[in-house]
Amino acid sequence: MKIVIVGGGSSYTPEIIEGLILRHDVFPVDTITLVDIDSGKEKLEIVGALAKRMIEKAGLSISLRWTLDRKEALKNADFVSTQIRVGGLKAREKDERIPLSHGMIGQETNGAGGIFKAFRTIPVLLDLAKDVHEICPDAWIINFTNPAGIVTEALLKHGPHKKVIGVCNIPYNMTQSTAEILNEDPDNVRIEFIGLNHFVFGSKVWVNGENKLDTVIDALIHQNVDFSPANIVSLGWSETFLKSMQLLPNPYHQYYYQTAQTLKKDIEAFTNHGTRAEHVQAIEEELFDVYRDQELNMKPQQLEQRGGAYYSDVACSLMSALYNNSEAIMTVNTLNRGAIIDLPDDAVIEVNSIITKEGPVPLVIGRLPQQIKADLLMMKAFEEQVIAASVSGRYQDAYLAFIMNPLIKDEKKAKTVLDELLVAHQAFLPQFKSVKPIHNA
Repeated sequence: MKIVIVGGGSSYTPEIIEGLILRHDVFPVDTITLVDIDSGKEKLEIVGALAKRMIEKAGLSISLRWTLDRKEALKNADFVSTQIRVGGLKAREKDERIPLSHGMIGQETNGAGGIFKAFRTIPVLLDLAKDVHEICPDAWIINFTNPAGIVTEALLKHGPHKKVIGVCNIPYNMTQSTAEILNEDPDNVRIEFIGLNHFVFGSKVWVNGENKLDTVIDALIHQNVDFSPANIVSLGWSETFLKSMQLLPNPYHQYYYQTAQTLKKDIEAFTNHGTRAEHVQAIEEELFDVYRDQELNMKPQQLEQRGGAYYSDVACSLMSALYNNSEAIMTVNTLNRGAIIDLPDDAVIEVNSIITKEGPVPLVIGRLPQQIKADLLMMKAFEEQVIAASVSGRYQDAYLAFIMNPLIKDEKKAKTVLDELLVAHQAFLPQFKSVKPIHNA
């Protein structure tokens, strides 16, 4: 069995290597190929050497290689995981800095920054999907490149390869934190998730057949607990909000339901300490200094400081479940297929699914709860518009995506920020190369 990791020079790769090692008795991978682009060559070699030491320490007969030749790497692949960042952390810095400089949320997967991450990413992954379909047509693409839900839907709607599943660490984090709140083993806790990637809610918390949602909500009100990963500082939730919603929000909901407070906090952090991207670049430098240590043969603890920690563990669990036809229930980004009646069947949602060798089977939810129905329908329409703009490269489509986003919603500011980001990222936006912004009269 062969796994190809696209974006193999990522700092997250040691985590996916660890996950494959730990599951080797039930998921017997014998070949791992790391692949990256020319600009990532140095990091690829550093990570490759560390991964090799990890495998040697485990005493497993796994063949590991790394290459810059993607088409060669894909030959005979059974699984292709994607963890890329088009333009690198410098591009993320622009995604955050430019909106914040205009008094707008600047975040890598939400708002204007998230839109441009999708604009840069979707064409690249569509090209990858074409290669996968031609070279290893039976392989599963496991996408944990953000914005994961939007990217996964773009691949399923516009790419030739249909064996695509998206994953995110937020449902995992929420389940782990909920288990801590309840003092339960995480394996005994199952949250019913409803919604979209980074806009998902927990509607029930099952523990041994009993719904503990009220207990968790009460703990969120009265205890200093939250579900936030390293890249989001929680502001907490009011008792009124939690008791009225009767749903568990995820950490990214602060951008939508606490916009003014979150923007104030982010602008202060930006003014005093720079963007989150700059902070992550410092973490990355430290991580790669650690990775260079020839004595290191395990995933270092510092990796958990990265906001996307545990993405890779979720991906490994998913690949193992597909391989073993385990029928495990996992939260993934996949086609709706009637699970949520209010959304189209071909919309990608983040939902609990039974994982079979044929792919995810989403568990039926029914109608959206009234308290989130309007927001979810709006967010799905926005996501569809982002995909349309990513594929068409039309200025008007990009502008519509901006004004449809609830974190922008200002027609003049939308144009200003859109135009600045188009110029800032022009090297990574080939589909927009002939775009000329519309000048106001």
